[in-house]
Amino acid sequence: MALKITEECINCDVCEPACPNQAISMGPEIYVINPNLCTECEGHFEVPQCRLVCPVDCIPKNPDYLETKEQLLLKYHSLLAGSE
Repeated sequence: MALKITEECINCDVCEPACPNQAISMGPEIYVINPNLCTECEGHFEVPQCRLVCPVDCIPKNPDYLETKEQLLLKYHSLLAGSE
């Protein structure tokens, strides 16, 4: 399951550089997470880095993108292969 950023976001700019997949970018009003790039940091870290650094805890799981840990790891490997 990918993560999402809610309206509680204060645009503090700490989540974007923390994302190893470059899945986070500035949207029209707040930061957004591209679910096609978000692996919840599987393959990189034990915990999602954006959630770790977020000062307002506004990054829950996105219920529209249900993925198992195995699916997230497959996405991670696919992203790695695409960047070579």
